[in-house]
Amino acid sequence: MSENKKDDVIKKVKELMDAPSCCADAREAAKNWLDAIGTDQEKSQAENLIAELEMDIMPVEGLIAFAESEAGAKVFGPEKTKQVAAHGREIQAAGAKYCDCAACAAVEAILEQKDAIL
Repeated sequence: MSENKKDDVIKKVKELMDAPSCCADAREAAKNWLDAIGTDQEKSQAENLIAELEMDIMPVEGLIAFAESEAGAKVFGPEKTKQVAAHGREIQAAGAKYCDCAACAAVEAILEQKDAIL
């Protein structure tokens, strides 16, 4: 991959790791890939990272469904859950495919460049 593309992906991976909504598995896969850059493990760790991110990114329909569920109410609270569901519908109507939290936004950007890092 070109150095510019690699630098872009590294920046997005670091943004992902810093996102409060990033899950532990994604954070670990991201760290492992960053640590493997320039080694013989880079490709396999890139594959692991991409596989993890493809599992973790939240489709907007899933965001809405989660926000409206009992589990979502436990996570967000009764009032916030309504706001999250409404926000999900707004971004869906605007054409969004995925949740737009900091973690999902970083994941989407990384996955758009996955061919460059594999």
